[in-house]
Amino acid sequence: MLRKVRLILATIFFLCITALFLDFTGTVHTYLSWMAKMQFIPAVLSLNAIVIVSLLVLTFVFGRLYCSVICPMGVFQDIISWIAGKTKKNRFTYSPAKSILRYVVLALYAVVVVLGIGIVIAVLDPYAAFGRIVNTMLQPLYELANNGLAAIAEHYNSYAFYKVDVWVRSISALAVAAVTLIVIAILAWRNGRTYCNTICPVGTLLGFVSKYSLLKPTIDTSKCNGCTLCQRNCKASCINAKEHTIDYSRCVSCGDCIEKCNKKAISYTFRKADKNGAVDSSEGIDNGKRSFIITAAAMATASSVKAQDKILDGGLAVILDKEAPSRKTRVVPAGSLSIDNFLSKCVGCQLCVSACPNNVLRPNMLQPEMSFEKGYCRPECTKCSEVCPAGAITLIDKAEKSSIQTGHAVWSMKNCVAFSDDVECGNCARHCPSGAITMVESPKSAHKIPVVNAERCIGCGACENLCPARPFSAIYVEGHEVHKYI
Repeated sequence: MLRKVRLILATIFFLCITALFLDFTGTVHTYLSWMAKMQFIPAVLSLNAIVIVSLLVLTFVFGRLYCSVICPMGVFQDIISWIAGKTKKNRFTYSPAKSILRYVVLALYAVVVVLGIGIVIAVLDPYAAFGRIVNTMLQPLYELANNGLAAIAEHYNSYAFYKVDVWVRSISALAVAAVTLIVIAILAWRNGRTYCNTICPVGTLLGFVSKYSLLKPTIDTSKCNGCTLCQRNCKASCINAKEHTIDYSRCVSCGDCIEKCNKKAISYTFRKADKNGAVDSSEGIDNGKRSFIITAAAMATASSVKAQDKILDGGLAVILDKEAPSRKTRVVPAGSLSIDNFLSKCVGCQLCVSACPNNVLRPNMLQPEMSFEKGYCRPECTKCSEVCPAGAITLIDKAEKSSIQTGHAVWSMKNCVAFSDDVECGNCARHCPSGAITMVESPKSAHKIPVVNAERCIGCGACENLCPARPFSAIYVEGHEVHKYI
């Protein structure tokens, strides 16, 4: 029963977190973004003491339930391992812990976190790695399916679905996600929880705590007949059936060994066990029912690339797609405080990319970047700050958003249609939400040209996005190293 409860909760967490990275409407983020903030590394980076202490207490009481229930990458590995188990039963063997490798990786990761080297943080964070896989590889497929439903609904004069642009935001991010998926899948297919128990810094840290957990699977030596079923079904390879020992630093409290034992020699109890997990049957009564109730109560609270259709100007000329300019300083979202803060705390999970309704945020290798070819950062939108679990984008309200200066617009005369096409425009000034652009007479052109008041510009990118010049806009945004209020 305990295993069934764990599987139900793990399935709920896995599906909900996956939905966070697939959803492009913002509906799921409104209700479930708290699940992302329960992830360990983002909680550490955002200094979320409540979540950190809660997860450590959960581990101290129940063992590494975080790894088998809350962490989506852990559950994903279990799914791969379960599929592999359909072809070969009882396939695991005991292997000694690679303690030196685990603790060296953990120590180096701690140094990286202190130094704020965001790229390295992003590579090894299991939650972020899972997010990149879903957002980069699965969301385009999800959007294609949505567009198919939208076409069907439109045929029946229904607007239950609406079409969205389907595009792979970054080839480099796609490559990183694909390599991560392949490596994790191979390790899980062959040996179950190899990644969790050798490389993952979260698994190592929580494993150290779980060695002293109050509840743990224990082996009753008087009932064990040495069949080794528990060992051969332990995906963490932490049960030595010959010596009746369990390595609790690697055990993820999945309950598989308890279910497989025909002699009921393994139980998940409060009983005082020796350091290796073996107990004698005379030590007390089985507390399985009580542990099940406590565990259930605690846990319950707790591209695919589609070719774009050609856009025509009056059906006569093809309008070229916009291309990103070469910015001297990158632009990061309002709420990031500074580029350094963003880069040092961002784990690259891409949840902000999924939540952005304006297609402004997109992955670049690991961490997101802002660009305005598909849309602009609307002053009334604070979605990215609402969902960021790591503190890379701090929570701001709509009034605050419109006064934060993330960058300023720069005008390029050679691209402006007032010179290149000898036509009147003024699109940038008409659509500037902060009134930072004014059209003035120019001695070099018969048409007015834009002048940017850098003190009033907030760097939203409306001018860059709506500029008719192709492929490069005549006006673009340069980011600010440190954001300021205007």
